Amino acid sequence: MRVRVCVLMAFSILSDFTLAESAEPKRPSLLIGYNEHRTNLPGGRQPNVSTRRAMLVKADGSDRRLLATDLAEESGAWTQFAGWSPDGKTAIIGRGWESLENAKWEEEHKTFRFTSEGWLYDTYLVDVATGRAENVTAVERVSFYNTGVFFWPNDSKKLGFTALIGGNSQPFSMDRDGRNKVDLTKNSNGFAYGFSSSRDGSRISYHENYQVYLADADGSQRVHVQTGQPFNFAPTWSPDGQWVLFVSGEHYNCHPHIVRANGTGLKKLADRAGYRGVTEFLDVPDFHGGSSDTPVWSVDGQSVFYTAKVGNNIELFQVTLAGSSEQLTRSAEGTLHYHLRPSPDGKWIVYGSKRNGVRNLFLMRLKDRDEHRLTDLPPGHAAMHAHWQSVELIE
Repeated sequence: MRVRVCVLMAFSILSDFTLAESAEPKRPSLLIGYNEHRTNLPGGRQPNVSTRRAMLVKADGSDRRLLATDLAEESGAWTQFAGWSPDGKTAIIGRGWESLENAKWEEEHKTFRFTSEGWLYDTYLVDVATGRAENVTAVERVSFYNTGVFFWPNDSKKLGFTALIGGNSQPFSMDRDGRNKVDLTKNSNGFAYGFSSSRDGSRISYHENYQVYLADADGSQRVHVQTGQPFNFAPTWSPDGQWVLFVSGEHYNCHPHIVRANGTGLKKLADRAGYRGVTEFLDVPDFHGGSSDTPVWSVDGQSVFYTAKVGNNIELFQVTLAGSSEQLTRSAEGTLHYHLRPSPDGKWIVYGSKRNGVRNLFLMRLKDRDEHRLTDLPPGHAAMHAHWQSVELIE
């Protein structure tokens, strides 16, 4: 009898341990790309921005490491993590450089001055396993300033990006090797930005002079989304291609809106309650005023994540397409959240959070709001712009 009791007790203990172990949140087995930089170096924007480096970390917080370190060896250069290939094997890395003389001029005049002598920004495709880097925007170069590279949905041999030409930013397509660059707004002289493609690759969206436009993939059949507002920014397509999400309103007073793929059915989803929509990424004066903090789609396309002001905090929210909003975080006084992104399976979100003066990355499991710190940086440093590795990764 005693043996049986001991066995039962051992089984009970093992069962309790197994239940407790299984109750622990299992984080996705994916990498997260992001950026780190200094925030408090004297001299303004450039001394801090030039410390920015593209980073990788596992979702459990381990194996944090630099990526493409050789791209930032030149004085005044930095790297920036910008996205992933569909198979999760290739990282999209921006490499920026600015001359000291141009940076000093910008600080004195409190504005950017983009010239080919003072700036160079290219985008590389970096093989994560080998570190091999390809500068795709330097091939058949059309500009000294090329950003926003993304893999075209449903066509792994095609890329999209934006190029600064004659003072105007224009959306382009190009081949995977950087060749055959095509201006998708060649008949327009406006400043176009926020370029994205629908998931089936057949449509594009962008904002030009802060007005949202939808078009076919080749730039034709362009439709101006009529909002009646002067500031419309960062349009992105829903997973099913039926809706486009963007912010609309006045500059620094704009809110999440959606519109149908044909440009009709405009609807305001939520109000950011006084949040300016930018997160300051420096602790010294920055003439540009921070980094845009825009809403993003949920994985199933049935809701939108966004940030809004609550008291002195910037909290995380989720709103359905019907307009039902839920607050996801209730944080300590002075907490500022930013740059939220859902995991590929839709069960987790990664986001930045400034707490006690330091900007770190955090993960949250949505079903129970269980939160985990992903980075643990000291004062004077920041982690931002997190990107989940794609789920099509082949182990």
